[in-house]
Amino acid sequence: MVDIVLFEPEIPQNTGNIIRLAANTGSKLHLIQPLGFKLEDKKMRRAGLDYHEFAEISVYDGWQQFKNESVKNRRVLGLSTKGSEPYTSIHFKTDDFVVFGSETRGLSDATREDIGQENIYRIPMIGGSRSLNLSNAVAIVIYQAWHQGNFAGSIV
Repeated sequence: MVDIVLFEPEIPQNTGNIIRLAANTGSKLHLIQPLGFKLEDKKMRRAGLDYHEFAEISVYDGWQQFKNESVKNRRVLGLSTKGSEPYTSIHFKTDDFVVFGSETRGLSDATREDIGQENIYRIPMIGGSRSLNLSNAVAIVIYQAWHQGNFAGSIV
């Protein structure tokens, strides 16, 4: 399963929902600091219910530490409203990292540049829309990746 990367998430309930998603899909979750909350936040824990113990979570002091410790030779894909191709055009690999930006700022220009514009994708929306909720966006993309892998490991 692909790994989920949250770049500077701000809202604890979204991260809690994504922890639950990661636990239920077998994705590893990577959190890039600064976070807009403490990991012990009651709202995040409530949103994640009791799934925290079932999710594999790593926390990094920043983008550079994440790259140095985790990326190695793995592909990094980003999701942004500034992407040109839809996420459905991605042919996911099981060791991909999929990076999502913060709720209010998205992925920074520097992070998108580091990932490479050719690796930045978007989720289609109707004209005039700004963005989707972070946990919804992650769910859309992660289930697409899992679908491409025939829901390996699931009890379909």
